[in-house]
Amino acid sequence: MAFFPKIKKIKYEGPDSKNPLSFKWYNEDEVVAGKTMKEHLRFSVVYWHTFRNPLSDPFGVGTAFRPWDDGSESVKNAQKRVHAAFEFIEKLGAPYYAFHDRDVAPEGKSLAASNKNLDAVAKVLKAEQRRTGIKLLWGTACLFANPRYMHGAATSCNADAFAYAAAQAKKAIEVTHQLGGEGFVFWGGREGYSTLWNTDMKRELDHLGAFLHMAVEHKKKIGFKGQFYIEPKPMEPTKHQYDSDAAACLNFLRQYKLMGHLKLNLETNHATLAGHEMQHELEVAIAANALGSIDANTGDPMLGWDTDQFPTSVYLTTECMLGILKMGGFKTGGVNFDAKVRRESYEPVDLFHAHIGGMDTFARGLKIAAAIRADGRLAEFVRNRYRSWDAGIGKKIESGKTSFKTLETYMLKKGEVTKNESGRQEFLENLINEFI
Repeated sequence: MAFFPKIKKIKYEGPDSKNPLSFKWYNEDEVVAGKTMKEHLRFSVVYWHTFRNPLSDPFGVGTAFRPWDDGSESVKNAQKRVHAAFEFIEKLGAPYYAFHDRDVAPEGKSLAASNKNLDAVAKVLKAEQRRTGIKLLWGTACLFANPRYMHGAATSCNADAFAYAAAQAKKAIEVTHQLGGEGFVFWGGREGYSTLWNTDMKRELDHLGAFLHMAVEHKKKIGFKGQFYIEPKPMEPTKHQYDSDAAACLNFLRQYKLMGHLKLNLETNHATLAGHEMQHELEVAIAANALGSIDANTGDPMLGWDTDQFPTSVYLTTECMLGILKMGGFKTGGVNFDAKVRRESYEPVDLFHAHIGGMDTFARGLKIAAAIRADGRLAEFVRNRYRSWDAGIGKKIESGKTSFKTLETYMLKKGEVTKNESGRQEFLENLINEFI
């Protein structure tokens, strides 16, 4: 049975094509900076927004028209949904997908029933992976939607909620392992607080650290080789989430001795909510050798919440790919479209339009970033700006051969700071525009 019978496999037709169901820039076999676009970008389709989001909002019910979905929370409907999902991903040409446990399979009346449901759907997922060659980029556990997690999961004041979350995460990791998943994400949707009047922050953070250490221990026990990730977000649904941005996550991982076990999965819309540009979050993670994967989306600057729109800014994708190329490309993870179509874009074909646009935008960003790096002027400007650190007193400071006393002696003799040079921000912005 075909779920998208009028849509053929999306092909690359080039920038002159007027066909909305074609790629203008994403040519998966084109070699850029030594690798194909497919190898560089490692595109992934998310299960939750693409196949489980009814397009509802706080002011109205869902509008999504999904003819393959009967609306029931049954295993049979969930299994049918898998076939629709893989037809979509196969026709789109994305090599990966990602899921939450409760998105692919309905929650049962007990933990045992939920596990049974997940196993039943996982069998269909595995069969479709074998049929299509599509792989699982990463899995995750939905530890925030059910009312049992109203106070959090790993950070709940209720020890039973913590225990249930551990059991649910255990099963999700095992299923991800069985499906050959290349990673597993921990997103603390409710790991935070609404008010500090009722919160023991240190105790909650200690519990979160213990939870992740248990996960690492179980990962080793079952032989799962995939990368663990933690995903920053500052707010929503809590007032403050402990994984608020890249720097906070890194501080947490260092404090609880987890740096060797988890990397970061960064999302543009979450960076915006944290008051940062995605470029900033990438640089923070890359500097710590902790960038693992990215969720590709964007927010609306006029709306102060998580709109999860598809990326359409070439500037944004260029900035992302400059960082990723600088670190040598993805070692794990990829470009995961954690994005949803607008509530008014309710037809199945709109799912194709959205993903095609996002993939083309990242393909352009990749090519532009590679051209900027090959040109060398940007990198040379930055190197030259810091040249005082490559010799003389700067080199001595970096090598640890100075003290306040020796630096005082140096400046008493020198008298004044060497004249500063212009940062030339406008020149550099013009330089980037040459390529875009």
